[in-house]
Amino acid sequence: MELLRLAVAARRVGVHPGTLRLWANEGRVPVVWVGRERRFSSEDLDVLTGCPDVAGRREARYVRVSGTSGQESSPAAQEAELRASAWGGVVVAVFKDRASGLRESRPGLDRMLKRAAQGEFTHVRVTHGDRLARFGAGWLIQVLAHHRVCVEVLHAKGAAGGMEELLDDFMSLVATFAGRMYGMRSRETRRRLLAEAECRMEHPVPGAGVGGERRG
Repeated sequence: MELLRLAVAARRVGVHPGTLRLWANEGRVPVVWVGRERRFSSEDLDVLTGCPDVAGRREARYVRVSGTSGQESSPAAQEAELRASAWGGVVVAVFKDRASGLRESRPGLDRMLKRAAQGEFTHVRVTHGDRLARFGAGWLIQVLAHHRVCVEVLHAKGAAGGMEELLDDFMSLVATFAGRMYGMRSRETRRRLLAEAECRMEHPVPGAGVGGERRG
């Protein structure tokens, strides 16, 4: 595997360096940072250029909404938009989730990754990048690329979810951190109480009876 500079990588793919840089920013091709300079793996570039044409295209679609999102970003609306913009090939499956984009494990996403590993499709299409994940969508794209699956984002910029969905995701994030902080505090309290108990056992109060009470 070679790590190529931007200009060399762009020539290998056959696009302008600015185009490859844009694809990298959108998460369509993985990037390895060497200091402040981005490099591109030759294997990832071969996957990018090796996407099958229409004749060999087997497409999967992924749609996701949070539990209370509005009709404008409903699964049916996303699926209809992807269907209307299709340009060929066979649609193998449509994977759906009604869950926060912050959740790492989602039934539809898990099924899609499993079937991608089995080589059932060559492309995954989504309306917006944040349908895959609120954060870390680039990692999912890289995993799919490893299985020679190309990810196509219909709207490269912007997010699908409205303010209500963003608030849902924010509350999910707050709940996660609150739970972890509560757990940390509980563990710290237990450790402190155990340390105090051990200290009293090692250094008992003179003249104290059972339970630390003084005799007499």
